Amino acid sequence: MLLRIDHVGIACHNLEEKIEFYETTFGLTVVSREVNEEQGVKEAMLHVTDAPSGASYVQLLEPLHPDTAVGKFLAKRGEGVHHIGYGVADVTQALQDIAAKGIKLIDERPRHGSMGASIAFLHPKDVGGVLTELVETARH
Repeated sequence: MLLRIDHVGIACHNLEEKIEFYETTFGLTVVSREVNEEQGVKEAMLHVTDAPSGASYVQLLEPLHPDTAVGKFLAKRGEGVHHIGYGVADVTQALQDIAAKGIKLIDERPRHGSMGASIAFLHPKDVGGVLTELVETARH
Protein backbone atom coordinates (compact mmCIF):
# COMPACT_ATOMS: atom_id res chain seq x y z
CA MET A 1 0.00 0.00 0.00
CA LEU A 2 2.75 2.49 0.96
CA LEU A 3 4.99 3.31 -2.00
CA ARG A 4 7.52 5.63 -0.36
CA ILE A 5 8.03 8.25 2.30
CA ASP A 6 6.60 11.21 0.42
CA HIS A 7 7.63 13.81 2.98
CA VAL A 8 8.42 14.60 6.57
CA GLY A 9 6.38 17.56 7.83
CA ILE A 10 8.29 19.83 10.19
CA ALA A 11 6.58 22.56 12.22
CA CYS A 12 8.53 25.80 12.59
CA HIS A 13 8.07 29.31 13.91
CA ASN A 14 9.78 31.07 11.00
CA LEU A 15 9.47 29.52 7.53
CA GLU A 16 12.11 31.73 5.91
CA GLU A 17 14.74 30.92 8.55
CA LYS A 18 14.08 27.17 8.27
CA ILE A 19 14.22 27.28 4.47
CA GLU A 20 17.62 28.97 4.66
CA PHE A 21 18.81 26.36 7.18
CA TYR A 22 17.78 23.39 5.00
CA GLU A 23 19.21 25.00 1.86
CA THR A 24 22.58 25.88 3.39
CA THR A 25 22.98 22.85 5.66
CA PHE A 26 21.67 20.06 3.42
CA GLY A 27 21.68 21.61 -0.04
CA LEU A 28 17.93 21.13 -0.50
CA THR A 29 15.98 23.20 -3.01
CA VAL A 30 12.52 24.70 -2.58
CA VAL A 31 10.22 23.34 -5.29
CA SER A 32 6.92 24.72 -4.00
CA ARG A 33 5.58 27.38 -1.66
CA GLU A 34 1.92 27.60 -0.73
CA VAL A 35 -0.47 29.15 1.74
CA ASN A 36 -3.10 26.61 2.75
CA GLU A 37 -5.89 28.56 4.46
CA GLU A 38 -7.89 25.36 5.15
CA GLN A 39 -5.01 23.91 7.17
CA GLY A 40 -3.87 27.30 8.48
CA VAL A 41 -0.26 27.12 7.30
CA LYS A 42 2.37 28.67 5.09
CA GLU A 43 4.50 25.89 3.72
CA ALA A 44 7.49 25.08 1.59
CA MET A 45 8.33 21.76 -0.02
CA LEU A 46 12.05 21.10 -0.34
CA HIS A 47 13.18 18.35 -2.71
CA VAL A 48 15.30 15.60 -1.17
CA THR A 49 15.55 12.91 -3.86
CA ASP A 50 13.83 11.12 -6.71
CA ALA A 51 13.11 7.41 -6.81
CA PRO A 52 11.19 5.10 -9.16
CA SER A 53 8.07 5.43 -6.97
CA GLY A 54 8.29 9.25 -6.79
CA ALA A 55 10.10 12.12 -5.14
CA SER A 56 10.68 12.68 -1.42
CA TYR A 57 10.53 16.04 0.33
CA VAL A 58 10.93 17.93 3.57
CA GLN A 59 7.77 19.99 4.17
CA LEU A 60 8.26 23.04 6.38
CA LEU A 61 5.09 24.36 8.04
CA GLU A 62 4.58 27.75 9.70
CA PRO A 63 1.16 28.40 11.25
CA LEU A 64 -0.89 31.34 10.01
CA HIS A 65 -2.40 31.73 13.50
CA PRO A 66 -1.70 30.29 16.97
CA ASP A 67 -5.08 28.49 17.06
CA THR A 68 -4.35 26.28 14.01
CA ALA A 69 -3.29 22.64 14.35
CA VAL A 70 0.35 23.50 13.65
CA GLY A 71 0.16 26.55 15.93
CA LYS A 72 -1.14 24.41 18.79
CA PHE A 73 1.52 21.79 18.06
CA LEU A 74 4.27 24.42 18.32
CA ALA A 75 2.85 25.81 21.57
CA LYS A 76 2.72 22.35 23.13
CA ARG A 77 5.80 20.64 21.69
CA GLY A 78 7.97 23.28 20.03
CA GLU A 79 9.57 22.98 16.62
CA GLY A 80 10.10 19.54 15.15
CA VAL A 81 8.57 16.64 13.28
CA HIS A 82 4.83 17.19 12.95
CA HIS A 83 3.86 14.29 10.67
CA ILE A 84 5.05 11.70 8.16
CA GLY A 85 3.51 11.57 4.69
CA TYR A 86 3.48 8.28 2.77
CA GLY A 87 2.90 8.05 -0.97
CA VAL A 88 0.03 5.81 -2.08
CA ALA A 89 -1.30 5.01 -5.55
CA ASP A 90 -4.95 5.69 -4.64
CA VAL A 91 -5.70 7.63 -1.45
CA THR A 92 -9.44 6.81 -1.53
CA GLN A 93 -8.76 3.07 -1.73
CA ALA A 94 -6.04 3.32 0.93
CA LEU A 95 -8.49 5.05 3.30
CA GLN A 96 -11.07 2.30 2.74
CA ASP A 97 -8.50 -0.46 3.33
CA ILE A 98 -7.12 1.18 6.47
CA ALA A 99 -10.57 1.95 7.92
CA ALA A 100 -11.53 -1.70 7.36
CA LYS A 101 -8.64 -2.63 9.69
CA GLY A 102 -10.14 -0.49 12.45
CA ILE A 103 -7.73 2.44 12.20
CA LYS A 104 -9.34 5.79 13.10
CA LEU A 105 -9.32 8.29 10.25
CA ILE A 106 -9.10 12.05 10.64
CA ASP A 107 -10.21 12.43 7.02
CA GLU A 108 -12.84 10.04 5.72
CA ARG A 109 -12.30 11.31 2.18
CA PRO A 110 -9.34 13.00 0.48
CA ARG A 111 -8.75 16.74 0.51
CA HIS A 112 -6.43 19.13 -1.33
CA GLY A 113 -2.78 18.93 -0.33
CA SER A 114 0.57 20.40 -1.36
CA MET A 115 1.45 20.62 -5.04
CA GLY A 116 -2.06 19.49 -6.05
CA ALA A 117 -1.90 16.14 -4.26
CA SER A 118 -4.91 14.38 -2.75
CA ILE A 119 -4.26 13.76 0.94
CA ALA A 120 -5.84 12.31 4.04
CA PHE A 121 -4.70 11.98 7.64
CA LEU A 122 -4.88 9.02 10.03
CA HIS A 123 -5.36 9.57 13.75
CA PRO A 124 -2.05 9.35 15.63
CA LYS A 125 -3.57 7.39 18.53
CA ASP A 126 -4.08 4.44 16.17
CA VAL A 127 -0.71 4.80 14.40
CA GLY A 128 1.74 4.58 17.29
CA GLY A 129 1.48 8.27 18.20
CA VAL A 130 2.51 9.44 14.72
CA LEU A 131 0.27 11.80 12.76
CA THR A 132 0.24 9.99 9.41
CA GLU A 133 -0.67 11.48 6.05
CA LEU A 134 -1.48 9.52 2.91
CA VAL A 135 -0.47 11.31 -0.30
CA GLU A 136 -1.63 10.59 -3.85
CA THR A 137 0.59 12.72 -6.05
CA ALA A 138 -1.16 14.92 -8.60
CA ARG A 139 -1.04 13.51 -12.10
CA HIS A 140 0.43 15.92 -14.62
